[in-house]
Amino acid sequence: MPKTAVVTGASRGIGYETSLELARREVEVIAVARTVADLKELASHFPDYITPFPADLTVPEAVKVLGEEVAERGTLDLLVNNAGTLANKPFDELSMKEWRHAMDVNLFAAVRLTRELLDHLGEGSHIVNISSMGGYQGSAKFPGLSAYSVAKGALAVLSECLASELSGRGIRCNALCLGAVQTEMLQEAFPGFEAPVDAGQMGRYVAEFGLEGANFYNGQILPVTLGDPG
Repeated sequence: MPKTAVVTGASRGIGYETSLELARREVEVIAVARTVADLKELASHFPDYITPFPADLTVPEAVKVLGEEVAERGTLDLLVNNAGTLANKPFDELSMKEWRHAMDVNLFAAVRLTRELLDHLGEGSHIVNISSMGGYQGSAKFPGLSAYSVAKGALAVLSECLASELSGRGIRCNALCLGAVQTEMLQEAFPGFEAPVDAGQMGRYVAEFGLEGANFYNGQILPVTLGDPG
């Protein structure tokens, strides 16, 4: 019986490439994002394995409908909480509205979705939260990324908490703190910056970790970077 995965933020970048790699491995993927056209293009590569699911994960009703879609599939094997938003703006210029938006997309969307799908995650399943080196304690921090880094740091700690709470149910949870990856989001925030890793490379890594990492890790906050994480 094929495995089933939910990947958020799947319309571009790392989520897009992770979905493609999972489909190549004959995993049935529910690919979640807000952009309908991009999801349809993604699904066209592997129509037998990728189901596009347009949804805004900051809206509780949309998360509930996604839960109903997963319930029809039975057991969920892998949840990749990848959806995120990044703004490059100095701390003293960030409004509280912008802070709330950063937390809602980068943290609370994962909280909502994980809660909704929890009863469908069976023994041996894996939750992978995509954090950032900006949210990794002790790493170098960069001006303009305070809201993003704080939200991603909270997502990493959430992973430790979930691993502890869910271990008795055979569900494992880990966080991957990614370094710079050449994606559209990175280019929008830092025009002209060239990252050492592209989205395809990272997507393949995330897919592999999602399928195999639970055999080796639980409750870990893992730096994925070519630089010094300290």
